Amino acid sequence: MKTEKILIANLKCGGCEATIKNKLGELKGVESVSVNHEEDAVTITHSEESTREDFTKMLHKLGYPEATEENGLLLQLKSYASCMIGRINK
Repeated sequence: MKTEKILIANLKCGGCEATIKNKLGELKGVESVSVNHEEDAVTITHSEESTREDFTKMLHKLGYPEATEENGLLLQLKSYASCMIGRINK
């Protein structure tokens, strides 16, 4: 098993955390996902079947880009939509 820690932008609340856990948890090879709202960090434990790139692509798609990426308005809006979905599905 490998562990990846990714610092992300736009992480606001428990709804965001729930969406990230659910969506990353669906990826092949993911064993566990933990989200730390205070550090703006996601930690993923996974097998060799998945890669850091798989995770950053999914996070970007949800509106939570890696902290080193550009964070435009569209990504910020996507993060609010993901946040609402996470709150509803909690």
